[in-house]
Amino acid sequence: MTRRSVLQGGRRRRRAGGALALALALAAPVAGVGAAVWVALDDDATSPTSVPVATASPVATASPPAASSGEAAPAADDAAVDLDSVDAFHLRFRHAPRAGLVFDLDTGEVLWRLNPESRLPMASLTKIMTALLVAERTQPRERVRITRAALAYRGSGVGRLPRGRRVPIEALLHGLLLPSGNDAAIALAVHVSGDEDDFVDAMNRRARELGLDCTRFVSSHGLEAGNRSCAADLAELARLDMREFRIRRVVRKERAALRFPIRGGRLFLTSTNPLLRGDYPGAIGLKTGYTRRAGRCLVGVARRSGRTLGVALLDSPDPGRQARKLLNKGFHSGRGR
Repeated sequence: MTRRSVLQGGRRRRRAGGALALALALAAPVAGVGAAVWVALDDDATSPTSVPVATASPVATASPPAASSGEAAPAADDAAVDLDSVDAFHLRFRHAPRAGLVFDLDTGEVLWRLNPESRLPMASLTKIMTALLVAERTQPRERVRITRAALAYRGSGVGRLPRGRRVPIEALLHGLLLPSGNDAAIALAVHVSGDEDDFVDAMNRRARELGLDCTRFVSSHGLEAGNRSCAADLAELARLDMREFRIRRVVRKERAALRFPIRGGRLFLTSTNPLLRGDYPGAIGLKTGYTRRAGRCLVGVARRSGRTLGVALLDSPDPGRQARKLLNKGFHSGRGR
């Protein structure tokens, strides 16, 4: 599998049937104080021993949802990354991640790579696709009924979803992307597709439409080892996610306080993103993942001096530290200026 150069539009070469998949993609529908609690089992967390907790003290309230753009989902090739370019810099780690990529969010240019197409467990990086489908197929003022399925989750969760109540979809999107709530993922999946199995089918169809050949989903949240991807595919998903205003406005927050139908009327959430929690200059997203099988994973995004760079790390011994080093190198490389 190869990706075409930026001079050819930064597009990935497709397998047979790619034109049909692209057509399907273009036709895709557009679509009191309570603390949020989540448990570190074999689940998503920044690390197995360092688990962020939701604050119970008031913080800035999230801004009101914006109206949906009403535009069709981006074409498959539009977010491809260029694996034919020469790396802009070299960086070796004493204990390297199993795979990684540094890329330009605007152009798709790859600045550094390590096993970019190795297919590996991705843990809760799965939720990058979950969020994309929610943004593409729902409106920001929808309300989601909390079903029994959402409350039967394992691993990390928002932890305060009121069974049978209808809650704001944007609050669940925050719960999905900040504390990496598996309960929020299930609730959103059921809302979009009727049940989680049908939503997972939609995730896999969308991956095929986008030509993400490394990627396969078996759940909306990523707890299982069957959720697999590679750094190159995750970079493409990150580019798509960061084009969605509803996602961008969530993942840039270290903390959020949202109106929610629970005792006290507020849900307080904290991000797991080590770049945001460590005040990395220019950090604006995106998502962490952790299971014992996948190790610690991160897709991080930062913007400085008009450039937006991303880093994807799979099974990193210290994704926060390694992401900072890689992004620093990327911003100082001079490439893309």
